[in-house]
Amino acid sequence: MLSCAENKDAEKVIKEEVHISLPIKNTSLIILGTIQDAGSPQIACNKSCCINLFKNPDPSRKIISLGLVDPQNNKSYLFEATPDMGAQIELLNSYKPKRDSKIVDGIFLTHAHIGHYTGLMFLGKEAMNAKNITVYAMPKMKDFLSTNGPWDQLVANKNVLLHDLENEKAVQLSKSITVTPILVPHRDEYSETVGYRIKGPNKSALFIPDIDKWEKWDKDIIAEIKQVDYAFLDATFYSGTELGNRDMSAIPHPFIMESLKKFKMLPKEEKSKIIFIHFNHSNPVLDPNSKEYQFVIDQGFNIGKIEAVFEL
Repeated sequence: MLSCAENKDAEKVIKEEVHISLPIKNTSLIILGTIQDAGSPQIACNKSCCINLFKNPDPSRKIISLGLVDPQNNKSYLFEATPDMGAQIELLNSYKPKRDSKIVDGIFLTHAHIGHYTGLMFLGKEAMNAKNITVYAMPKMKDFLSTNGPWDQLVANKNVLLHDLENEKAVQLSKSITVTPILVPHRDEYSETVGYRIKGPNKSALFIPDIDKWEKWDKDIIAEIKQVDYAFLDATFYSGTELGNRDMSAIPHPFIMESLKKFKMLPKEEKSKIIFIHFNHSNPVLDPNSKEYQFVIDQGFNIGKIEAVFEL
């Protein structure tokens, strides 16, 4: 359990009303969640950043996910299968030109940590008993789902159809949309970890919700940012002093303060591409009234917000 440190800014709980948007006309990405795997509030957290949320839940605090809508073909795709997947799919499909019998046309997984794949359970017969939902997975992730219960039941019952992914090999979703997995270093206990390049008719995005540290990657994150129009990047923790009872070296992520330093010399237009996501419940930037939130914005970067839409 990642318990949060006492922080006067965390005492402020900001609720943002979630609105269902009208169908969109252009291929777009939608932020469906911004929170780290264990959610916010987090189980057994008795600090001020969570205690108020247990009493007054914030509907915008959904676990990390992106949605992709292709209006020209009336299709939708989900990135990550989170424990909040039911509400996220409902929100995602509100952006489609028309509703149909398919919940989504495909689900892209990044890795086998709890916030990123366990929503698949809702596709089983205890829930909707889905039929042949395409799930895109890397080789180890595919093997993990195929050989471990209860996930192997989803495969055996054809609730899901596993589609092979290959590092740096693009998946063509339409004439103008491709999705390319990219291996990133992370705690790969059960599967490899990937981010995605998502390319639309006019623009492209980088989605890396989890990575250990930028310096551990065999790619240059600054060069990767320059190749895209949007970069959704891991910002689990604000700094190394955020947690009072955990060894931060055992749960490595790029701290926001480390990323700000690394990206400090980028020109304004490059900084504006960066949207920080995947916030631990203790991260002070979850409070838009906090000095940490304002500092990030003042430096020219963006904080991801649920239902934000980015045209591709």
